[in-house]
Amino acid sequence: MTSQRLGCLFGLGVGPGDPELITVKAARLLAACPVVAYPAAEGGDSFARRIVADLIRPDQREIAIAVPMDVARDPAQEVYDAAARQIGSELQAGNDVALLCQGDPFFYGSFMYVFGRLAEHFPVEVVPGVSSMMACAARLGMPLAAREDVLTVVPATLPEAALEARLATTDAAAIYKLGRHVQKVRAVLRRLDLLDHARYVERATLAEERRMPLTDAPDIAPYFALALVHRRGSALG
Repeated sequence: MTSQRLGCLFGLGVGPGDPELITVKAARLLAACPVVAYPAAEGGDSFARRIVADLIRPDQREIAIAVPMDVARDPAQEVYDAAARQIGSELQAGNDVALLCQGDPFFYGSFMYVFGRLAEHFPVEVVPGVSSMMACAARLGMPLAAREDVLTVVPATLPEAALEARLATTDAAAIYKLGRHVQKVRAVLRRLDLLDHARYVERATLAEERRMPLTDAPDIAPYFALALVHRRGSALG
């Protein structure tokens, strides 16, 4: 007796926002999957879905994962547990599932939490995507690292002393999760004599994109914003 085929979970990186930055492979796999899943803000829409909206067909079933915008760990774990059960049911039935992830699935992506719950039980394929860090560098015309430069990725949510310690020893940095931490980041960079080398980008590659020196950035940044800084001003310096 032949056992039933299990479905494959495809983690598709859909890039920073511009639909033309989706890879050919991600678009092909999205079209082939009968089920499409994506994270969505509670009570809101899904940015990842909006990126590929023109590629989703009416006959594809959709699973919206309502992710709470909260730093608390436990509620998020319950959400991912429930999402894994729902997606797992589709995979068990032999249906392939495309799980969309803004940027890259394994770089600050919610996909990794579903992956951690399902990868031991079902086939999984991860398709990398353009990260916001690389998109921002391209939009700024600011090479990130050259030769023996050390590039550090750091969340602005770190305590101020920890943030300063990380930035003090690196050649270049991408600072994520600015949110309400812009003034803290500016203060740290000013003490390190790096503030004049820091650039700010929000909503990179979208029509509403904004680029400016970090000194001119809003004190409270939107979710889709980050800062890039290089000790020499640029990797070309």
